[in-house]
Amino acid sequence: MRAINLALISFWFIANLARATPDNPVEGQDYKAIATPQAVIATGKKVEVIEFFMYHCPACNSFEPQLLAWVNKQGDNIVFRRMHLPHNGKDDVEAHLFLTLDALKLEDKLHAKILQYWHVEHHQLHTDQDNIDWAVNNGIDKTQFLEAYTSFSVMTKLHDLLRLAASYQVSSTPTLVIDGRYLAGPGIIQDSHQGLGVEALDNLVLQITDALIEKVRSTK
Repeated sequence: MRAINLALISFWFIANLARATPDNPVEGQDYKAIATPQAVIATGKKVEVIEFFMYHCPACNSFEPQLLAWVNKQGDNIVFRRMHLPHNGKDDVEAHLFLTLDALKLEDKLHAKILQYWHVEHHQLHTDQDNIDWAVNNGIDKTQFLEAYTSFSVMTKLHDLLRLAASYQVSSTPTLVIDGRYLAGPGIIQDSHQGLGVEALDNLVLQITDALIEKVRSTK
């Protein structure tokens, strides 16, 4: 009888775990709620999704193909943008490059090239000079790049990134922020979904994100 009871308990646990994701994600297991929801860009019916990432992050690089395909599939359902987590504090060189390219409206165009530089060509960007050289080698006018790189706007955003990341409660990458309210990412679900490969884990993150987007829509 005890064995039967244990079997029934195990079945109940597995069944409920299966129901929990991805269509009905559970807070704390599949996603996190931000303690103080953050303001979002006025998007109308669209839902804002932000990816916190780092150029040097292997998990971000492996997540990128699935993420891009997912964003393209979403179409007008979402507004998607990126933020670079400042791994090395307020003077993080990678975040500085991201913000400069973003100011020049070149980040989307060059994002894949930077990931390739890090993860395929195995070069690194650790100094300001590394960033300048990379920019010039990729066709950006040096004077234009330096003007943006040293601008008050970019420097202010760079020094504010730590506070911004803290306000979103983001501590690992890649992490998706849905409507300034919810966090989803491999680092959040890996403990409760052990045994899944990287691709399956990334796919599950996006399915959970779909469910959270629908959750947001139901409240608008």
